[in-house]
Amino acid sequence: MTTLILLIASNIFMTIAWYGHLKFTQTSLWIVILVSWGIALIEYCLAVPANRIGFVQGFSGGQLKIMQECVTLAVFAVFALVVLKEPLSWRYAGAFACILGAAAFMFAGRTH
Repeated sequence: MTTLILLIASNIFMTIAWYGHLKFTQTSLWIVILVSWGIALIEYCLAVPANRIGFVQGFSGGQLKIMQECVTLAVFAVFALVVLKEPLSWRYAGAFACILGAAAFMFAGRTH
């Protein structure tokens, strides 16, 4: 559970760092890059422990990666809807279904 919570928190910061600047197109790119790096530092401070804890708890690298991708898409969908005001279409549902399918393959047979 700790791994999942840290991944969700890190992905919130990652999404803000990578896409939040799209609301500030008048701001100089170099300023946006520096601010994004600062936000991404927080993301790394959450993602690295999430992966370390998850690995120690028995998740494989592949399982951690696919878990992160599932979280990323869910966080981004909320961000796109709320911040960017983009409607969620069938493409989001299709992409999420594909990633969930990938997760099912990665976690199939996991005993703990």
